[in-house]
Amino acid sequence: MPLLNDSIRSEVQKRFKELKDPVKIINFTQEMECQFCAETRGLMEEIASLSDKLSFEVYNFVTDKGEAQKYKIDKIPATVVTGDRDYGIRFYGIPSGYEFVSILESIVMVSKRESGLSAETKKRLAAIKKPLHLEVFVTPT
Repeated sequence: MPLLNDSIRSEVQKRFKELKDPVKIINFTQEMECQFCAETRGLMEEIASLSDKLSFEVYNFVTDKGEAQKYKIDKIPATVVTGDRDYGIRFYGIPSGYEFVSILESIVMVSKRESGLSAETKKRLAAIKKPLHLEVFVTPT
């Protein structure tokens, strides 16, 4: 059963016409799915079906430990948005409300291989010499 209505699907498809290069959406769940695991997997599968530039993979957090370690996944549900390389984009929990727009924008940015950051911001970020772990916490709206 689709999670997105026809109107939203149509709007997402229009936005995805901007996609240039392939993007892989990877979902981590488990056999006895956690709260929102099934919904997150279904939503990501549905999003991936809206463009031929998108592919979708599902891994079991428990039995596919190697993949979870590769992507540094430590909780579920988890979604990785990756392209020609891993940009470190992770979503934990179901990306609903404002986070739905955020995951769509992440997909577009990865496909275009462009962050949207200004040259000045990129210059300042390039000056950071120590590893940086940045997390943004949000609540569903």
